[in-house]
Amino acid sequence: MAATRLELNLMRLLSRCEALAAERRDPEEWRLEKYVAALEDMLRELKKQSSKPAPELLNEYSRKVDFLKGLLEAEKLSSSTEKALANQFLAPGRTPTTAKERTPATKTVHLQTKARCTGQMRSELLGTDPLATDDSEELNIRKRKGLTSDEKQSAVELDAVLQHHQDMQEKLAEEMLSLARSLKNNTLAAQNVIKQDNQTLSHSLRMADQNFEKLKDESDRLEQHAKKSVNWLLWIMLIVVCFIFISMILFIRIFPKLK
Repeated sequence: MAATRLELNLMRLLSRCEALAAERRDPEEWRLEKYVAALEDMLRELKKQSSKPAPELLNEYSRKVDFLKGLLEAEKLSSSTEKALANQFLAPGRTPTTAKERTPATKTVHLQTKARCTGQMRSELLGTDPLATDDSEELNIRKRKGLTSDEKQSAVELDAVLQHHQDMQEKLAEEMLSLARSLKNNTLAAQNVIKQDNQTLSHSLRMADQNFEKLKDESDRLEQHAKKSVNWLLWIMLIVVCFIFISMILFIRIFPKLK
């Protein structure tokens, strides 16, 4: 399917945003933020069109736009450690935006940003000017060639500290994911237990209603049986009383009073 005009404009603007993100920008630079906001609007409109691209392509566009948006939010953080941690959670695009790219530009921007944050952390630890820190690993190697043995040892120790911090951040992220999975499993288990308890409670209520109905029927039958027993006993007593009365009269007639 041929790309629509809106999709072509989105690809051009996305490529421009990736190029701006790869450059060093002044803190007062506003174009990238405005461009990313325009990208979000264009992406929403593209999703509403009837002749929209394939879902995989839309997901890739969304992934790149979210990456740029997260990159801008990470740059607004005050601490370089917070910036580095925020960059760890950014997910760059998987495919190039244009045919001229060999690797996705967002992936390159991600690597550059991580290197820049590492350089800022190194500058903060050494107490040097962050603007004087070079982001290129090749230039860092060249600089280290002119250092003394003590400075080289300090640089090695600094790299070890930075690597330790990075390992700790990755471990922390893995623990957070593990805790999230554990919380999800516990929540699902609790839901199953509550569901089973609700089913057991409903069954108990039904059994209680059935037992109540049976008890009511038995009570009615017992009441009727008791009424019948009382009626028979009353008739028997009445017959006995009548028999005794007649017997007394006959006895008096047969055995008159002595004079």
